[in-house]
Amino acid sequence: MSFLSLVGVEWRKLRRSRIVLIMVLATVILWTPSILNADLNFGMQSEGISPENNFFIQGFMAMAWFLFPAAMVVVTVLQNQIERGDHGILRMLALPVGKAKLCMAKFAVLIAFSAIQFLISVGMYYIGAAIASHIQNYDFILPPVFIFKEIGVMWVSAIPMLAVFWMLAVCVRTPVFAIGIGFASIVPSVLLINTKVWFAYPMAYPFFAIVSEYGKLAVHLSAAKTELIPWLPTAGMITVLCLIISCSCFGQEESR
Repeated sequence: MSFLSLVGVEWRKLRRSRIVLIMVLATVILWTPSILNADLNFGMQSEGISPENNFFIQGFMAMAWFLFPAAMVVVTVLQNQIERGDHGILRMLALPVGKAKLCMAKFAVLIAFSAIQFLISVGMYYIGAAIASHIQNYDFILPPVFIFKEIGVMWVSAIPMLAVFWMLAVCVRTPVFAIGIGFASIVPSVLLINTKVWFAYPMAYPFFAIVSEYGKLAVHLSAAKTELIPWLPTAGMITVLCLIISCSCFGQEESR
């Protein structure tokens, strides 16, 4: 079985879990306060940031810090529980396919779901910006090129974090513990992005990316600048290490 075929099988399994509906509802809840309090964005002009830029940044800061990581924690645990719940993992391991290949197929689906989460957020941003523009009689809508560039940076920067979450889901067999550890790892991001070692903590990457952009747009505020060295080498090593551990542990207990 080819890798793409495996990805397709895993996609169909998770598609029935209604996780996309949960993502949509969570995103609506996230953006609702931004719409209702759109007038507060005008008060940030003294910091050198326009109302439309502040509307975008504030909404995606909340998403990058908690909503997106939390959704990915749930997806990773759900991926494994679907297999373990009806012993489907035993049937998958019986196929003439390597465990590492199966593990990476599931990780590829996780990356796809992370992209869907960002696309849902972009869609809700434009709906929210349109509503806020009508209410405040001010254009809050930013060009798609700018939006997708920023979203693309956050999505790519989130891959090491996804690798960590996937490793936790594979290695921690109790769902409650896996979710608890994942959620607990999200909280320190706010503190760590202000330290010199932020690049060593993958869960802070998406939040750091949007906060760094905030510093560029708000000319009167200072924010940490994105330095590719040592960020990229560290992120690469963390991703590879987590995937190696995940592939090594995947299906290990069921194979005994």
